[in-house]
Amino acid sequence: MNLTFTPESETLPPWWVFVLLAVLLLVQGTWMFIDARKRGRNAWFWGLWGVINFPSPLLVYLLVVVWADYRKAKRTEE
Repeated sequence: MNLTFTPESETLPPWWVFVLLAVLLLVQGTWMFIDARKRGRNAWFWGLWGVINFPSPLLVYLLVVVWADYRKAKRTEE
């Protein structure tokens, strides 16, 4: 196993990748916070988790909160 340090392993992506990632995380976290607050579902938890990670919190939120609310609304209509 070769554990030598090479300068190539030190290269960073361009600056715009970090800006894009920051904007994406802020938009995701903000949307999740606002939507969870409308639904009465732990807004701070969803917002903070959305700012920390991408895209797993969004997928979990859509499955756990949005889809569950949709199913509940559909059941009450019948």
